[in-house]
This record gives sequence, structure tokens and C-alpha cells, in this order.
Amino acid sequence: MLPRPDAVLLDFGGVLADAPPGPAAPPGLVLRLYNLIGAALTPGEINRSLTDGAAAWARWRDEDHPDELTQAQVWERFVTAGWPRPAQALVRQSAARLSYEWAYRDGWGLRAGVAEFLTSTTLPLAVVSNTLCGAAHRDFLSRTGLGGRFGAQIYSDEAGVRKPNPEMIWQAARELGVPAGACWFVGDSRRRDVACARRAEAGAAVLMRSPRTDREDPVGWPEPDVTVGDGHGLLALVRGAA
Repeated sequence: MLPRPDAVLLDFGGVLADAPPGPAAPPGLVLRLYNLIGAALTPGEINRSLTDGAAAWARWRDEDHPDELTQAQVWERFVTAGWPRPAQALVRQSAARLSYEWAYRDGWGLRAGVAEFLTSTTLPLAVVSNTLCGAAHRDFLSRTGLGGRFGAQIYSDEAGVRKPNPEMIWQAARELGVPAGACWFVGDSRRRDVACARRAEAGAAVLMRSPRTDREDPVGWPEPDVTVGDGHGLLALVRGAA
């Protein structure tokens, strides 16, 4: 039995919300880029740049980087590196808007039991998430009507660091006014979330299973204190805490 927390910190993707797999190069984003750069590349070339760039960026994210890339750096490093320089400059100037569109998922939905957990608990809550565009996540939570339940929302593109850097958890704890050691951190990845909780010396590391959890090789990464299946399991865990 875990000690009752003074606050709960939650990852976004795989914990609060999830979406069905989508294309790495959304058609709307391809068209926006095509129009932005004045047809300097064909739609097919833009599609390939986004698809290949998304794969390369995913590989980079699986490494243990303590600092986050800026939105402009993500585009320059993974998508537009071989593009004509005028096109690169136009993308750099519009990096924030393009990143929002690349990050937002129309198919996002709250995970089972999450709404019940958020509305039932009186504990202070925070979001702690690695993302290209925290504004997209913040807007989604606002549209669900539950964004106001969070006393802090810490996103890597805004914080300048990324999990498993413990500063992500420490910043959330500071904003809530609760010691990190009195917080539970809930995530769906051993290599990012459980490792981050251990480095931050959080009160507990809770693993919420998602498809990403099952794709991840657990060897070499710390084990959670407890595993739950969804928001229902998390709510029961909090209610049963000593």
C-alpha cells in the first residue's frame, strides 16, 4: 500500500489522453507547408520530409536527452534540412503555428476513467509531458472542460527540458507548492516517466499501461511502485492509499 500523496502529477499522452495512430504527414499540414513555401517543393517531397523527419525525431526522443529542442530546431534538424534556404526560413518563422498543427490530434480522447478521477479527487494535480507543442495539449484539456483541474501544466517545449530530466517534476511540484517527495507521478513509460520519478525522488512512480508501454523494452529501466490499467485503477489506488 502506498502512502497517500499530497499531489498527483500526470503525463498527457497515454495517461490523460490518447489517440488512434495517425499519419506522420497529415494532409492538411502538407498543404499548409506547400502554400507557405510557395510550391518550392512538391506535395510528395513535403510528405516524405515529414514522414522521414517524424521517424528520425522519434529515434532522437528515445535517447536520454536532458534538454529539449526548440520548435524551430525540430523542424530544421528533422524536416527541412535539405530544403531550399528560403523555404527553411519561412518554416522557421512559422514554427509555432506549424508545431501546433503537427502536435494536435483530432482523435484525442480522455482515457477510460480519467474524467472520473479528475472530478472525484480533491488532490492538487499537474500535467508533466514531453511534447512539441504544449499549447495543443492545453487547448485539448480546456475543451474537455477539465483544464481548470490542473494547478500546473509543465510541457517540455516551454520548460526547455524533457523527461527523464527531474526538473520537469520539480517544476510542477514547485508550482503546486508540494514537495516532490510527497507527489505521485503517473506515466506510461519506464524509460521516461518511471526514470524521471526516480531521479526526482518522487513519492511514488505509478505506471499506467498503454500501447506504448507494451512496445517498450523494460530491460535496463526502473520498475514502477505499482501498475494500473486506466483512470479507474488510478482512482481506486488513491482511495486505497494509506
